[in-house]
Amino acid sequence: MKESLLSPAITIYGAGYVGLVTGACLSKSGHTVRVLDIDRGKLDSLAAGKTPFFEPELDHVLAEAIAAGRLTFAHPDDACADAPAPAHAPGAPATPFVYIAVGTPSTAAGSADLRFVRDVIDRLAQTASSGTVVVMKSTVPPGTGTAIAERLAQRGIGYVSNPEFLREGSAVADWYHTDRIVLGGQAAHVDAVATLYSDIDAPVVRCDITSAELVKYASNAFLATKISFVNEIASLCEITGADITAVAAAVGMDHRIGPDFLRAGIGYGGSCFPKDTRALDYLSRFKGYDFNLLRAVIEVNARQRMLPVKALRDRLGDLAGQRVAILGLAFKPDTDDTRESPGMDIARMLLAEGALVTGFDPIAHAHIDDEQFTACDTLEAALEGVAAAIVATEWPCFVSADWSALIARMSGPRIVFDGRNVLDQDAIHAAGGTYLAVGRPSTP
Repeated sequence: MKESLLSPAITIYGAGYVGLVTGACLSKSGHTVRVLDIDRGKLDSLAAGKTPFFEPELDHVLAEAIAAGRLTFAHPDDACADAPAPAHAPGAPATPFVYIAVGTPSTAAGSADLRFVRDVIDRLAQTASSGTVVVMKSTVPPGTGTAIAERLAQRGIGYVSNPEFLREGSAVADWYHTDRIVLGGQAAHVDAVATLYSDIDAPVVRCDITSAELVKYASNAFLATKISFVNEIASLCEITGADITAVAAAVGMDHRIGPDFLRAGIGYGGSCFPKDTRALDYLSRFKGYDFNLLRAVIEVNARQRMLPVKALRDRLGDLAGQRVAILGLAFKPDTDDTRESPGMDIARMLLAEGALVTGFDPIAHAHIDDEQFTACDTLEAALEGVAAAIVATEWPCFVSADWSALIARMSGPRIVFDGRNVLDQDAIHAAGGTYLAVGRPSTP
């Protein structure tokens, strides 16, 4: 990583996942950053060096930046948020940069809810000084930024769309080893923002605002499509008797396709793929275009969550009173994020069937506040006396577990539904368990 040459003043609206990672990493690069948020409890925790969510390396990076005086936190009402923070080094440029990293959750109709973005823009349009450059990190629908840029330009404020491509569980590494930095806007403003990333060795894609916005949606939609595609092939494997693990591995060897996102299972989750695919589908319909492929991707993903419940119903009959364990409550490993989690959705479906549900996750279990099912502290406790277990997240501790000992804790018929196709089928069968999976031959 090259040494950062500039230390401009940066303000970030939003201390959520994107805002904190952005603030921490910009601070690590030598910039002076202030992060604003309306949640005072969160601000107090952050000032003490405690993050509100689990993300590898982030605690360490935050602590270093805070100790060095390069990262501070404040409520928007407690600071003149739109003036530059004190420069970290003498001679630092006077250009104030304001990042917007607030949430854009789904509405009931599937569109992106832009209320928080509009609140920040309204504030900046009234108070930001001429020469400020606003950088949009929040994911907004294509076409949103053009209108914002025109409004801000009337006050001499620049605007750049700079979508994020951070993966939960590896966000800090992704920041510094990204495949590309996408910047959309007028050349002068884009060039100014590009200087903030002078220590990152990645190609910079310069384009118009709407194209930059669509890059984010298109990227997530394509990755979601790969996941749903391989799940459709898995369904065909079950019909024909093929094994999806062998099929997907061979298909992924084609360099034009690649192995990533070709693992069959119970579908994608998290804060990005579900939200962004729904928003892109909504935008397409709103504009009068039927994005049929994307709609099929969304439908396939919803169907995948039902597979374990259907499989247990076929094997156990009425699920009322049956004890079932959900292994993996976060939507993916190395995070405690349960938003749009397949495991949580499956737990709710089982509860609706009258099942008695326990759950375990090595990180997320401590944050589960659902009185309808029991979040256990250990894997062993979750499996005690259950008739079936569903692996919903591919945590390494599930893969390396002693399944012979775990199955001995279960009650008949000792069904293990491998929702991520990561377990040793033969080991489970040898221990007396019944192995079920997605697109793979099952044991009796």
